Amino acid sequence: MRRRDFLRNSVPAGVMLPSLINGMTVKAFGAESLLMQGLFPPTTETDHVLVIVQLNGGNDGLNTVIPLEYFPNYIRARSNMYIPQQKVLNLTGTDKVGLHPSMTGMQALFNDGKMSVIHSVGYPQPNFSHFRATDIWMSASDSKEVVNSGWTGRYLSYEYPNFPNGYPNSTMPDPLAIQIGSTTSLALQGPAVSMGMSISNPNNFYNLISGVQDPAPNTPAGKELTYIRQVAQQTTEYAESIKAASAKVTQQAEYPNNSLASQLKIVARLIAGGLKTRIYMVSYGGFDTHSAQVNSTDTTTGSHANLLKNVSDSIKAFQDDLKLQKVEERVIGMTFSEFGRRIKSNGSIGTDHGSAAPMFVFGKNVDASVIGDTPNIPVTASFNDNLPFQYDFRSVYATLLNKWLCVDAKDLDQIMLKNFQTLPIINSLACNKSVNLSGESFVTNYPNPFTNSTNISFKTAGGHTLIQVMDTMGRVIASLTDREYEAGNYNVVFDGSRLPPGIYYARYQNMTIQQVRTMIKVR
Repeated sequence: MRRRDFLRNSVPAGVMLPSLINGMTVKAFGAESLLMQGLFPPTTETDHVLVIVQLNGGNDGLNTVIPLEYFPNYIRARSNMYIPQQKVLNLTGTDKVGLHPSMTGMQALFNDGKMSVIHSVGYPQPNFSHFRATDIWMSASDSKEVVNSGWTGRYLSYEYPNFPNGYPNSTMPDPLAIQIGSTTSLALQGPAVSMGMSISNPNNFYNLISGVQDPAPNTPAGKELTYIRQVAQQTTEYAESIKAASAKVTQQAEYPNNSLASQLKIVARLIAGGLKTRIYMVSYGGFDTHSAQVNSTDTTTGSHANLLKNVSDSIKAFQDDLKLQKVEERVIGMTFSEFGRRIKSNGSIGTDHGSAAPMFVFGKNVDASVIGDTPNIPVTASFNDNLPFQYDFRSVYATLLNKWLCVDAKDLDQIMLKNFQTLPIINSLACNKSVNLSGESFVTNYPNPFTNSTNISFKTAGGHTLIQVMDTMGRVIASLTDREYEAGNYNVVFDGSRLPPGIYYARYQNMTIQQVRTMIKVR
C-alpha cells in the first residue's frame, strides 16, 4: 500500500494526528468537521488571557521574598547564605518583606500596582519528588491522589466541551491553549484529550511563521517525516491562524537575552496579534539549588540570583510589551514552582527540597498587595523544618478561574475537583464580582503554650469553614472541622497529648479569609 493511501485510510476524521511542524504538535481534522463549525461557542464569553510561568526545580522562597519581619531568625537559619538587609529591595506599602536584590523588574511591577505576592503557598501532605510534585500542581489533585487531567485542561473542556470535534471553527478559530518551550504538559490535558498545542522551542515558532522547515534526513524514515509534515501543514488551520496573528505585530518591546524572555516575547506577540487563545504556558528551569546557590563571598550573587534576575527582567519586559501593544488589560500571569526549599540552609551553601513558597500574580488588573502573613521562622530551625502553608495552591487557581476567566462559582468544583477559597488578588471589576477581606484576627487558642490539649476559638462569617493543624514539616496532622457554618463564634479542642513537644500551626480558612496561628506544645 502506498503511504498516501495508508494515511488516508488509517486516520479517520476528528482523530488527532501526532504530527510535527518544526517540533510543533498539531491536530489534523477531516473535512466533515467543517460541518460542525460555529456550533460550539465557549461557555463563558471573555477575552481574558492567563499566562502561566513554571519555575522548574523548586524555587527557594525565603531568598526570593525576604522575611524582614523575622530577619534575626532568618539570619540564624541561613547564616551562610542570607541576603543582607540593606540589599533587600523594598516594596511599597510594607516593611515586613522585600525582594531579592536581583529582582528590580518585579519590584517595579509591584510598586506600580501590577503584581501581588502570595505568601506560603502549598498543600497538605507535601511531596518532595520533582516529578510527583509537578504532577500535583498541574493536575490540582490531592497529594495522595493520581489525576490524569490538568486543571487548565478541565477548564478548557468546560468551556469547549466538544473539542476536538468541530474545531477550529468560526467562533474559535485558534488553539485553545499554547505551551512554549516544551511538549504539552499535564496541566493542559483534558478529561479525554489534550486541549493544547506546543511549540517546543522559540526557534521553531520563527521557522513556522517564515515558512521554513527543518530539513529531514535523506533516509526512508526522513522521507516519511517530510510527508507527514506536509500533510499536517496542509490540514491544520491552527498554523495559519498563528502565522496571521504574528504578522500583525511589527514592533515589540526590548527583551533580555534568556530562554524565558524568548518564550514570553512570542506569547505577547500572539496575544497582540489577536489570537483568541485563553491559556499560555512557559517554563524556565534550574531552581533545584542544593549547592552553590549563592557565592560565598557575596550572597546577593550566584546561580539563584541569576535565575531570579532572568525571571524578573523577563516578566517586566513582557508586561512592558503588553502595554506597548495596548493589550495589558486582557492579560494576567502567574508563577509557580513544584515546591519551595527548607527553612535552614545546608552545608553546601544551598537549600534542600521543602514545602510552601511564595507565588506571584502579575498584570494590570491585579490588586497589588502582599497576601498573608510573613512566614514565621522558628528561633532554632532544624534541617527538617518546613514553612507551614497558608494558602492552598488550588485557591490561587480557583481565584484565577472565577475572578479572571469568569467561570461561574457553581461550576468551579467540577474543574477544581472540590471547594477552594478564592483570594483578593484580582481587580473586583474584572468579572463584575466583588471581594472583601477583613484584617481582624479570626482564630486563637488557649492555653498557649499547652501541655496536652488546647481550645481553638474561631469566628466565621458563615459558609464553608476549615481548621487544620500542621507540624513544622508542613504536613497536615489533623483536620478539626471542615463544613458549612452559620455566622458566629465557635470552639474546637485540639488533643495533642500524643504529639512530641514543639511548634504546631492551626490553619483557619473561611471563604476568602485565611489565617495561621502558631501553637506551642510543652512537656
